[in-house]
Amino acid sequence: MNSTSRQPASGDPAEGWPAVAIPGQPGHYRSAVGQNDVLTDWTDREPGALTDRVTTEPVTDPVSPVSPPTPGAELLSELRSAIARFVILPSAHALDAVTLWVAATHLQPAWQHAPRLAVIGPAKRCGKSRLLDVITETVHDPLITVNATPAAIFRSITDKPPTLLVDEADTLFGSIKAAEKNEDLRGLLNAGHQRNRPTLRVSGPDHKPMKFPTFAMAALAGIGDLPDTIMDRSVVIRMRRRAPGEQVAAFRSKRDTPALHRTRNGLRAWLAPLTDTAADMEPPMPVEDRAADTWEPLVSVADLAGGDWPARARAACRAMTAHESGQDEDGGLKTRILADIRRVFTAGGNPDALSTEHLLTALNADSEAPWAEYGINGLTARGLQLLLKDYGISSANIRFDRDTQRKGFTRNSFVDPWSRYCPEPVEQLATGT
Repeated sequence: MNSTSRQPASGDPAEGWPAVAIPGQPGHYRSAVGQNDVLTDWTDREPGALTDRVTTEPVTDPVSPVSPPTPGAELLSELRSAIARFVILPSAHALDAVTLWVAATHLQPAWQHAPRLAVIGPAKRCGKSRLLDVITETVHDPLITVNATPAAIFRSITDKPPTLLVDEADTLFGSIKAAEKNEDLRGLLNAGHQRNRPTLRVSGPDHKPMKFPTFAMAALAGIGDLPDTIMDRSVVIRMRRRAPGEQVAAFRSKRDTPALHRTRNGLRAWLAPLTDTAADMEPPMPVEDRAADTWEPLVSVADLAGGDWPARARAACRAMTAHESGQDEDGGLKTRILADIRRVFTAGGNPDALSTEHLLTALNADSEAPWAEYGINGLTARGLQLLLKDYGISSANIRFDRDTQRKGFTRNSFVDPWSRYCPEPVEQLATGT
């Protein structure tokens, strides 16, 4: 994970973010306009295009003035419409993200990180496999991994890596037994997110250890969440079944593949000469750490394209990253408990300490929180200790009244974890509300 912190450009964040690339001038950016400007959604309305649940979604990030579209911007718009013709995506942000991810596969030699695309849904018939069908015909050098052994996949990854495509990933990781059986594939997918993370295997008649490259972009489709180590390295697309009235065009390989291949070839012709330019880019990002590593290739492609794509990419990045930040059950609850404990301290006037009994009563009484249903009888003192253990927080004997000593937690023990894992919004800190 890249530990370098990426910050928005200096200045008033409400007026100057996101910074937007100037087409044809890599490394040069201009400020965005204010919050009240609206990005016009140009998605067509022919059968198979997005329905109202996507096109009416407001753009919440500030957006840039729309510059004249470059050939790259027009290619991205063409790909976006092609995807929307065959698949209903859950949001306009998701559609933009898939479009940019597909384009980014054609610049894999330029990237430091290879983002995964996790296409997941709660049940069958959510469009996961159909989206993978369309992606297969538009990405760089698709390698479908059905029934492929990890050894075969290792040997397929070179300095010009293919794009790995894994359908029905839930059959690989959906049970403990299956996950143990496919641990090598999971390790490859984890290591391959970052460049220069080869895997070591004994090979040949002399059984000499050999290094095999693992760096390659990958799309995985399946029912339910993938392992958290893969989800953390992914642009996550949470598919849904089509609602009544939502229609898409049927996908027919013989009829539709030639048009998708023309789009793919156009992307290749546009992006291949820009490999060195893309490798030198470090675009301003609206997120940090691993999320920035994962989204940087998509934002870089958007900046190369110009038009309204730089603003679309950053809006999708911010919205989708924020949505996923609390989705994983274990990590999400561990972050949620910190935020909820902060609310209990705030409601009590931020005392120096609160008893464990007081905290548990307040947490379990919150009807909108998960704690009343956490375990058989709600959150207990033991359960609270386990949730806080990884943060180095534990209860202690504290004297609350003149002669009363009880188990409790000091507020100071939470201050550092609060600032790191659930910082208060900037507006809230500024107003003190």
